[in-house]
Amino acid sequence: MSTEYIMRCNLSSGAITREEIPVDITSEYVGGRGLAVKYFSDEVNPKIDPLSKENKLIFVVGPLTGSSAPTSGRYSCITKSPLTLTIFDSNSGGRFGPELRGLGVLAVIIEEKAPTLSYLYLDAENETYEVRNAEELKNIDTWETIDILNSKTKKDARIACIGPAGESLGLLACVINDKGHALGRGGLGAVMGSKNLKAIVVKGNKIAKNPKLKAISDELHLALRKNPVTKSALPVFGTPVLVNVINELGMFPTRNFQEGTFDDAPGISGEKLKELYVVGKHACAGCRIACGHITRINDKEQGKGPEFETIWAFGSQIGNNNLALICKLNYLCNQLGLDTISTGNTIGCAMELAEQGILDSFPKFGETDNLEDLIRNIAHKKGIGNELSEGSRRFAEKYGQPELSISVKSLELPAYDPRGVQGQGLAYATSNRGACHLRSYMISTEVLNNPIPMDRFSSTGKAKIVKVYEDLSAVVDSLILCRFSSFALSAIDYARLLSVVHKKDYSEKDIMKIGERTWNLEKIFNLKAGFSMKDDRLPKRFLENPLIVGGSRNRVVELDKMLAEYYDVRGWDSSGVPTKEKLHKLNLSY
Repeated sequence: MSTEYIMRCNLSSGAITREEIPVDITSEYVGGRGLAVKYFSDEVNPKIDPLSKENKLIFVVGPLTGSSAPTSGRYSCITKSPLTLTIFDSNSGGRFGPELRGLGVLAVIIEEKAPTLSYLYLDAENETYEVRNAEELKNIDTWETIDILNSKTKKDARIACIGPAGESLGLLACVINDKGHALGRGGLGAVMGSKNLKAIVVKGNKIAKNPKLKAISDELHLALRKNPVTKSALPVFGTPVLVNVINELGMFPTRNFQEGTFDDAPGISGEKLKELYVVGKHACAGCRIACGHITRINDKEQGKGPEFETIWAFGSQIGNNNLALICKLNYLCNQLGLDTISTGNTIGCAMELAEQGILDSFPKFGETDNLEDLIRNIAHKKGIGNELSEGSRRFAEKYGQPELSISVKSLELPAYDPRGVQGQGLAYATSNRGACHLRSYMISTEVLNNPIPMDRFSSTGKAKIVKVYEDLSAVVDSLILCRFSSFALSAIDYARLLSVVHKKDYSEKDIMKIGERTWNLEKIFNLKAGFSMKDDRLPKRFLENPLIVGGSRNRVVELDKMLAEYYDVRGWDSSGVPTKEKLHKLNLSY
């Protein structure tokens, strides 16, 4: 196994250094999410204020990033979330990841706080590594920031940056690269803002090719071209292909999850988006699936997306059937640096408060005339936007209705009502970063029948499958590959790829153990931060109130039964704490 490195950047002093990564760490955690979780857990006190200078940001890639491996164009960032207060990772596609790998490191660890608004310039071609002044970029949106920094540095450099939302320290702020890819969820943009870090500009060297890796990669690319999801559905319609599918099953959250069916779903579907507004396609670096789309709603407004989650968040969640407006709000959030899922979900929470007469002078469901101004106010923390910028849980609690925040560990739910998918409900509750479909994408097996069909209404046996997906997802995020690769590839395939780049044989069991180790280390961090089994819960709406109509009606989530089984399958005690025996097997301690 060849030596890997990290780069450490102190924003206060401007010092930038390079360190070797111990071989046992890359062997046990690989790279990406696993590597960053290891470093973060070792170096950061779980009790810190996420917006203090003691927090760290770890931008990280994997050993396959920028290689011939399928979907290897992504990167991740790990920090402590100011929204959830958990350890938090997010990953993004586009072209930034391979450029970061071109620095010759697996991770860039960002520490302390810059005295003034700054950007980090990392140029391996010219061996220039500097913290530079960015005062002229104050309150500039992400798209313009990228253009300005490309003109000031190198036109082919890749840039990840925050917009006004991050600078104002709003908890819904994200990090944008390539004008449409996001490190979304969890308020990572606010952490960058708290460090006076406007952007990271990266220009890497070319990544050496590996003939042995290419031979395996070519074989796995063929597997992706044979799978119906990665061969047809995603390339043709992108993720919005799910709108009609999920709506027909009666689990398309509508009006803040009060209903599971949206009558106007066909009008905001992937099919309708392609018919009216799609003008081109785009792919992340090295990806042959090419699920991304360029949309245009008029001569002046165009951009990437919207994706399925965004269509839902600014569509059925707030009672809006105007697809052009959804596209416009998507562009606006990308420019301002706002997470679309949490932003739309929080607005939906406020709309329900307005419907109940608790919130005055706020739009109700379907009232969309002033949404653009509202979103700008969230980004700049003006008026009621200041309150909404804190996320739905804090907002709903302030108005005495905490149950109207549809969130887990303060992270707003995405676009699948768990009353229609029992396993996904358990995955939301147990996720280490809060409500997230990507920790364990049970939709794959419960709805898409991939790789095997499971009864979506049954809770039997779901705990074991949720754990498998959680561990596998942690491995995929450590390599780092796109989650869509797992529609066609297995743990054995990932083991083959890692064996080539590490020059060490990995089995399927080895791969899954790496994922399990990462998951348990995240759990330990959260326990030290003060979380417990009481946080592995769903909003009571899903536990007590069945949907009235639609294909998922008359059901609630059977969480308690699945949760007890999940703790047992994980090798944790009945209160959700990893046992000494389990941690010993994973070479961990607590």
